[in-house]
Amino acid sequence: MGTKEKLIVRFTGKPKDFTYQELKRLLGFFGYSEKQASGSRVVFLNKQTGHSIKLHKPHPVNVLKRYQIELIEQELKDLGLL
Repeated sequence: MGTKEKLIVRFTGKPKDFTYQELKRLLGFFGYSEKQASGSRVVFLNKQTGHSIKLHKPHPVNVLKRYQIELIEQELKDLGLL
């Protein structure tokens, strides 16, 4: 199993310690790039499809909340990426 597959398995397992850096790497595998919005908001944009994922950067701890993981997972499933 390669790095991409391991990260997908980790993400879909909804760990309590999934970091923002791991999310950036995961979404990068699917063609998304990070764009800074206002404040702590960021947008991950896929230039090929035009699809965007909007969220707040986690702070002060760099770990995503469970609801963020669930929402992102559902969007990726809806697009057929997961």
